[in-house]
Amino acid sequence: MVDRRAYSHLTTAVVRHVRADWAFAVIDAALVSVAWTAALVLRYDAEVPGEAWEGLWSFLPLALGVTMVSQVVAGLYSGVWRFASVHEARLVVGAQVASLMVLAPAVLILDRPVPGSVLVMATVIATALVGAVRFQSRLFAFHRHQSIDTAPLVVIGAGSAGVALTRNIRQQGDLARVVAFLDDDPRLRGRKVQGVVVRGSLDDLPEVVRRTGATHAVLAMPSASSETVRRAAALADETGVALRVVPPLSELVSGQVMLRDVRDLEISDLLGRDQVETDLTDIVDLVRGLTVLVTGAGGSIGSEIARQVTRLGAARVVLLDHDETHLFDTAAGLPPTVVQRLADIREASTIDRLFQQERPDLVFHAAAHKHVPLLEKHPVEAAQTNVLGTRNVVRAAQRHGVRRFVFISTDKAVRPNSVMGASKNVGEQVVLGGADSMTCCAVRFGNVLGSRGSVVPTFVRQIRDGGPVTITDARMTRYFMSIPEAVRLVLHAAALARGGEVFMLDMGEPVRILDLAHRMIRLSGRRPGLDVEIRVTGIRPGEKLSEELHTADERQHHTSHPAIVRLDPVTIGAPELDDALAMLITAAAERDDSGVRAVLARLVGGDLVGISARVPGEPPRVEALAWT
Repeated sequence: MVDRRAYSHLTTAVVRHVRADWAFAVIDAALVSVAWTAALVLRYDAEVPGEAWEGLWSFLPLALGVTMVSQVVAGLYSGVWRFASVHEARLVVGAQVASLMVLAPAVLILDRPVPGSVLVMATVIATALVGAVRFQSRLFAFHRHQSIDTAPLVVIGAGSAGVALTRNIRQQGDLARVVAFLDDDPRLRGRKVQGVVVRGSLDDLPEVVRRTGATHAVLAMPSASSETVRRAAALADETGVALRVVPPLSELVSGQVMLRDVRDLEISDLLGRDQVETDLTDIVDLVRGLTVLVTGAGGSIGSEIARQVTRLGAARVVLLDHDETHLFDTAAGLPPTVVQRLADIREASTIDRLFQQERPDLVFHAAAHKHVPLLEKHPVEAAQTNVLGTRNVVRAAQRHGVRRFVFISTDKAVRPNSVMGASKNVGEQVVLGGADSMTCCAVRFGNVLGSRGSVVPTFVRQIRDGGPVTITDARMTRYFMSIPEAVRLVLHAAALARGGEVFMLDMGEPVRILDLAHRMIRLSGRRPGLDVEIRVTGIRPGEKLSEELHTADERQHHTSHPAIVRLDPVTIGAPELDDALAMLITAAAERDDSGVRAVLARLVGGDLVGISARVPGEPPRVEALAWT
């Protein structure tokens, strides 16, 4: 049975469109008539003889009929002219030319009722009038956009992204107007792009802002280096204009630069490294059609691994975590087909039963305790999760046919002087010991931006609270990488694994924590040392001034990916590792923190008595840092 309401709506819509098309047709008929009349008047310099008028009136019905039919065939009554562009302009011209091609022979056959020059002039005038009616919204919109009191904007980068952004801004019209381009290419200096003059290079931003009165600037360079971003940010800050950026093309929703995609600066834009891009098409075969299990799936890295392997076509994704809230939050952003398993990797029988039920092909082991100062006070907890929990997962994977096992490690595992670093170092040894029955590898990288408990969220909270921003030492440096970037490289390293390797990700240059604090305060619109205090509190137990990604004994090899290096790990013999793990199990069961620390120290060949990275003999410095 036909839905009467739907039928009524459909009928109304059709009638409305028909009425609109008829209105256009009537207007076009009047315009074509005007065009022929004007052409005749122009031909005779406004002194048209009577016989010429008679010839026009006899020929005009044919001219109108042919022209209207041509316009119908060309589709001039089926488009949405609000968005008319070059394509629609071609349709208008094509319809008039087609009319000319038909009417020219008719004029000859009918013994020239109108002069040939009138035919040509009428066609030109009709084209102009018909086109003007259809493009009037675009023509008048252009003038409106120029006169509206909107935010004057400088676009930095006169390339394809800058041009696309400027075009989209003009289409929006009521949000901003571009008053200048800046580009470091000297060949563009003084030229016009989209009707806007390229007034200089990035360094000319202060002068251009002064001359144009711009209040905003957009860095329209999706592949800009961090150095360029920092330059732009410093100049914008010096000039007093708000700076926004066009994100990398991989982040654009539509793949095209649009005003809605422009975002505020983020701390990742200002890092002392350029983000590494990797082609995920090379690693689709790693997960497509497989069952993938992610431990620690509620964490920053684990949840991103889950998101990316889901997008890459894994047949089934199993999320494992012992924290129900974090597990629920991760699953909420994924398809309902993902499997949530609430379990603790420290319970060997539970993990074995889980592997037996799920039968994963590929395991990403990201579950870990990771906070250095906290684990200095709780060595037993570090050992039970990072070492013995890892051992439980590896053994279950071996027993139940896992093909590939990837261990998420850290730069703190290299020559560790903290309990956390030592536990991850031994975790690497446990995983690599399983390489005889499955393809195992470990992937090391430094800090990731935005992970829970990391320095960036801490600084954000401290800045929001008005300070002070606390750093432990003005000399301290760390490697940083965005979470999506780190996971892309982890997946690529996993695809490269042949068994028993440690992969090291290229983290770029280390960032001084003091500089990071300074940039984040500036990014918030405040001034370091004036609006927000920076206070040095002294290095905490287990911290290093700087981190390493490999030891001198680990030979480095290039891989097919420029940002991934393969290391030949220095492994502990199986008998020695088994004996040490047995002692570790005993010490952990007895809640013996000193015993756990001693076993870890023996395994990593270091001193884990909580030594900080202070210069020997130098007392801890607790002071407010003046910023000049």
